[in-house]
Amino acid sequence: KALFIFLLLPFTSAFAQEGVVESAASEAGPQQVLETLNSYPHVLVIGASDTEVVDHEVGLGALQKVRGAWRFKESERISGRLQRFTWQVTDGFSSEELFEELSGKLAALNGAELLFSCQGRACGHGSQWANRVFSQKILYGRDDLQRYSVYGFAEPELSRVVIYASSRTSERHYLQADLIEPRAPSD
Repeated sequence: KALFIFLLLPFTSAFAQEGVVESAASEAGPQQVLETLNSYPHVLVIGASDTEVVDHEVGLGALQKVRGAWRFKESERISGRLQRFTWQVTDGFSSEELFEELSGKLAALNGAELLFSCQGRACGHGSQWANRVFSQKILYGRDDLQRYSVYGFAEPELSRVVIYASSRTSERHYLQADLIEPRAPSD
């Protein structure tokens, strides 16, 4: 337990340096929480993108194969802005540790609601998450070490944050986060 707390101290400190501490967590938004991770000293930014999407599928259930096709048990489709972040976790830290810390920060935000979460084999096949869901083959890892969560937020209106952690080996850990902000419906 003490070692786990010691390891997360730099991550918590990175949030504190940016002004996102427990007492002020409700004032920050999901985008600020995700962007703060970019300055964390034990991650490398592998990729980041900001695009407009139409009918982007957000999984609200495990991936499963149905009649030869991979599908989410449940999902929703959102059109709007998709901001995608991919990090490699370094220096002996694990993607699981950062996933748990990031989940805690997101859950502490005002209006946050956990819509779905899974871990390990209950999520489905890691190769499908890496290739079909995130289009990032680098995320492929051991099925038993993956984690996935979806958070919903009232502000910005009905936005979603998807986080996924994977581990290939003891030295290759990755964290993926998507922020989806729906665009206002046209009149």
